[in-house]
Amino acid sequence: MSTPAPGLPMVVPAQGLPARVRIHEVGARDGLQNEKSTVPTEVKAEFVRRLADAGLTTIEATSFVHPKWVPQLADAEQLFPLVADLPGVHLPVLVPNERGLDRALALGVRRIAVFASATESFAKANLNRTVDEALAMFAPVVEKARSHGLHVRGYLSMCFGDPWEGAVPVHQVVRVCKALMDMGCDELSLGDTIGVATPGHVQSLLAELNEEGVPTSALGVHFHDTYGQALANTLAALQHGVTTVDASAGGLGGCPYAKSATGNLATEDLVWMLQGLGIDTGVDLGRLTATSVWMAGQLGRPSPSRTVKALSHQE
Repeated sequence: MSTPAPGLPMVVPAQGLPARVRIHEVGARDGLQNEKSTVPTEVKAEFVRRLADAGLTTIEATSFVHPKWVPQLADAEQLFPLVADLPGVHLPVLVPNERGLDRALALGVRRIAVFASATESFAKANLNRTVDEALAMFAPVVEKARSHGLHVRGYLSMCFGDPWEGAVPVHQVVRVCKALMDMGCDELSLGDTIGVATPGHVQSLLAELNEEGVPTSALGVHFHDTYGQALANTLAALQHGVTTVDASAGGLGGCPYAKSATGNLATEDLVWMLQGLGIDTGVDLGRLTATSVWMAGQLGRPSPSRTVKALSHQE
């Protein structure tokens, strides 16, 4: 493991940006769910522990979906207790329905996420339901979670484009966002599932959400780097006031239901940019990079993150 030359990245703040950004780390769930070979439970647990040691305080741990749909995460009941006692770390999990919520509650989970779609095609592919049918399915899940005092995040996929439908009208995305907020979600994550967003599109969606009563403080962004736009789109969101950014250590991840979806924004690439802007994340970039190099070794291939490659001389 190497380090950059002293003083790099040079800190040059830009006006109009937040002082601190909370990184919602998705590598252990979104990053691993698509892996073809089964990652041992203890390796997943060690991954979460190392991410926490690097300073990440929100780490999405696993998903309580049926094992048939996401075999890689079939060990949720075994994994969660191995990491549940990490001090000062939030460990949200995905739940698809009331059964998944009950499984999570039985383990003492305090944060959950539900996952909806802005488009009919993806709702059918991912949930085998229409958009409205999926929202109706989530309503009792959110209500029950809130009654138990849980924090609820709403993921919304295909906010900027859909592989079957193409461009997604902004008003269509806003409608589903409002439905999730009205349902009782504490925050929303706006997903660019196939990585087609550009900065102007990002700012347009954020502005219309504000106009329709959804505050920026309730919004996070989740960009994929298919066309190399993830950091540019993140900066556009920060300029609008967003302070929660989803990222995946080492750039792991994709989407099993959208084949054109490549990896998530790499957490290391995000941290490098934020450090250069003087924005606090609480993350130790060296430890994070070492974690991604270690995980890449477990998976048998190099990390796609450019920062990981630069700092570790991975080929």
